[in-house]
Amino acid sequence: MWLEDYKYKQMAYTINKTDGTVITTITDGTVDNTTSVQLFGKSFSGFGEGLNENLVKLLENAASTSAPTAPLKGELWFDTSTAQLKVYDGSNFKPTGGAKSQSAEPTSASAGDLWHDSDDDQLYVYTGSAWHLIGPVYTSGQTLSGFKIETLASSGGNKVVASMYAGNTRVAILSKETFTPSVTQSGFASIKAGLTLNSTLGAVFDGTNTLASAIDVSGTTNTSSTQIAGGNFLRADAADTTTGALTIDADGGIIVGDAQELSVTVSSNNITIAQTSQDKDLIFTVNDGGTTKTAFTITGSTGDVTVAGNLNVTGAYNYTESTIVQHSDTFLKVNVGGSETDAGLIVETSDTDDARLFYDVSANNWVAGENQTYSALIRLTDLTDDGNANKGTKALTTDSSTGNLKVTTLTLNAVGSAITSTSSTDVPTIGQVKTFVDRFAGNVNTSDPSASDGADGDFWFVREA
Repeated sequence: MWLEDYKYKQMAYTINKTDGTVITTITDGTVDNTTSVQLFGKSFSGFGEGLNENLVKLLENAASTSAPTAPLKGELWFDTSTAQLKVYDGSNFKPTGGAKSQSAEPTSASAGDLWHDSDDDQLYVYTGSAWHLIGPVYTSGQTLSGFKIETLASSGGNKVVASMYAGNTRVAILSKETFTPSVTQSGFASIKAGLTLNSTLGAVFDGTNTLASAIDVSGTTNTSSTQIAGGNFLRADAADTTTGALTIDADGGIIVGDAQELSVTVSSNNITIAQTSQDKDLIFTVNDGGTTKTAFTITGSTGDVTVAGNLNVTGAYNYTESTIVQHSDTFLKVNVGGSETDAGLIVETSDTDDARLFYDVSANNWVAGENQTYSALIRLTDLTDDGNANKGTKALTTDSSTGNLKVTTLTLNAVGSAITSTSSTDVPTIGQVKTFVDRFAGNVNTSDPSASDGADGDFWFVREA
């Protein structure tokens, strides 16, 4: 009976997990190492030490550089090499939660694990294949950089904005509305809807864009030969000035006036300046000693040109259609301002030299002629009362008392033929008249002439006896 009771008392222990799964069966008097702790059978001698060691392991979560052997799913282990508490997931020990703070990436990470980079003060999450930065986007050495969501007070209430920082300096503010901060914000006196840059930095947008709603024309200093300040662009909505040449590389040219009255155009390299308003004038003015004066006018209704001042022509004057030139002035003055030289009127002819009427400076009188042969014109001052007294120089004179013409010497050469009959009508010369008188007046007879004494029409003087 005692032996049977003893055998009953020596029955083995069956050890189950929480879910009822049998881990092991331990016979009496033995120790089982199926798990990371010792499991003792009934009546095992010296179990007290092993039991206490098991309790210590549970207290310290098996703290060691090596993972526990034969771990069970859900078992904790404090990895002393990483100073991290881990839990066994059935195949590996994983961090139990929180971020591992260290300078190097943790190994054997699982998706969802966090790691705090102690060098850069940044937090990462493990995606299952790589560590992904959660934030901040800048390292501790870079200081605040990137967008930071902020709330700014204004008279219209608090405004939520996204401030962009670079090296702990606010470079720009992104806002959905325009407002003025009620608390001074350095570089941001007012904030516009959209992106406002820090005015204290001289910040600009650099690069290429397709559209711009406005240009800041306050500055005129160019940053380079290809980056031109807004103030150096010509305005289309206001009067403006350019210090450079303005080139219009098109034949359409320039159009001026609210009704496009004036145009300067090009056609086949010919330039046309046009006043396009009907019957309106084209007027040219000058500043004469501070006074605006009209220099000349082209009358739109007639096409006439009126010159207010002197017309100085250095080249030749040519006409096209009109052959009559009219002048309202009583005198026409030539060679004005030139050196003393012959000057006058030239009429074009087919001779070697044209016909001319001009003043001969060397002779100090007027001459006229053509084909390079010119004679002096007799002036009133060349005539005297007594031509005979001045016959050496004055061939033709007048008598102021009678008005008679006095001729000192008059020679008629071959004016007529000799008087041969009473029917002759030619004007004889003085010599021919003298010959006639000598011939007939010198032969005076007392009897009538015979037929042989002369010809028909001859005169015969008969003296009485």
